[in-house]
Amino acid sequence: MKISPARESILKKIRKALTQSTPLPFPQSEGSSSVFQPSQQELEVQFAEQFSKLQGKFVFCLNEQELAVQLNHVVSHNQWANIYCREQALKQRLSANGFQQHQHGDVASCDAAITTCEWLVARTGTIVMSTGQQSGRTVSVYAPIHICIAYTSQLVYDIRDGLQAAREKYGNDLPTLITFASGPSRTADIEKTLVVGVHGPKEVYVFLVDK
Repeated sequence: MKISPARESILKKIRKALTQSTPLPFPQSEGSSSVFQPSQQELEVQFAEQFSKLQGKFVFCLNEQELAVQLNHVVSHNQWANIYCREQALKQRLSANGFQQHQHGDVASCDAAITTCEWLVARTGTIVMSTGQQSGRTVSVYAPIHICIAYTSQLVYDIRDGLQAAREKYGNDLPTLITFASGPSRTADIEKTLVVGVHGPKEVYVFLVDK
């Protein structure tokens, strides 16, 4: 097919442009630095505020003994009989500090499921989880109520800080899935009406332990 002189001229310009690198006009906008700067608030306070805005339920605990007391109270108040926890180390730690063991069953039939997390993102009120945890992919999604146990040492300011922490923790062996969960599952796809608990848990608790 014969190429017209005008088309050939355009193609030459394109080829020339592709062989020459063009400096970025706004290099700071390309992810080299965050546009969000940490506030003067403590990370614990900022996470609690943002997580609560997303309809999450936040409980602060001074130590693991108080964690067990608070967890027992929430379970008893809501009359949950079947609490699922897949992480053996977490189950043993909770039991050692006085958490009353309940029937565990499986995640499909439980009233609530308890997991740990990788990190908490203070700026967005987000729980970061991964397949590097013993809880796996499904526990925090399929359970009607998700209870996350976290520690103040796991708080980071922004999502990029969480990703950097993942690279430092796992190196080249990153988990196959890293999940960012911000509050309970919700959608407004149907007639723009907000519905909670459609594609995941209808309630999410974070018990944050000072450690």
